Amino acid sequence: MQKSNRWKLLFAIYILVVIKVIIFKYPYAELVKIAALWRRDVIFEGLGTANFMPFKTIKMYIDYAYKLNSVENLAGNVLVFVPFGFLFPFVSRDGEYFFVMLLNAFVFVLGIEMFQLFSAFGAFDVDDILLNCLGASLGFGVYRLVRFWRKKRKGYL
Repeated sequence: MQKSNRWKLLFAIYILVVIKVIIFKYPYAELVKIAALWRRDVIFEGLGTANFMPFKTIKMYIDYAYKLNSVENLAGNVLVFVPFGFLFPFVSRDGEYFFVMLLNAFVFVLGIEMFQLFSAFGAFDVDDILLNCLGASLGFGVYRLVRFWRKKRKGYL
């Protein structure tokens, strides 16, 4: 298998794992029950519980850090997308540009959040989008550092 194909396969596996962990996190029987209850009122319920105000959830987690699993939620939302930012430049030539990677991460995360909003397989939270994109940005930074070190080691700098 060619090197670029390995990166594409690894990225595809990563995307599938993210979808499984974020969207299909419940046991199969529970997912079936949730899907069986889909009606128009489920969509309205999702709109009622959604957070559209930036930093609201982040602030809550910080304010109640002593009571909630805040660190796990905040760090988890960031860390789950670090691999996206690191791997994306390997699978897309344009992915070497930060804003191209960030736009792709944003579209992927927004798709997940919109699915959660309209499906009851989770809850829409704009702060998740912010934290996930932060994670992708950190992953891209790691990619750039690795690329810099490799060039330096090979004597290109």
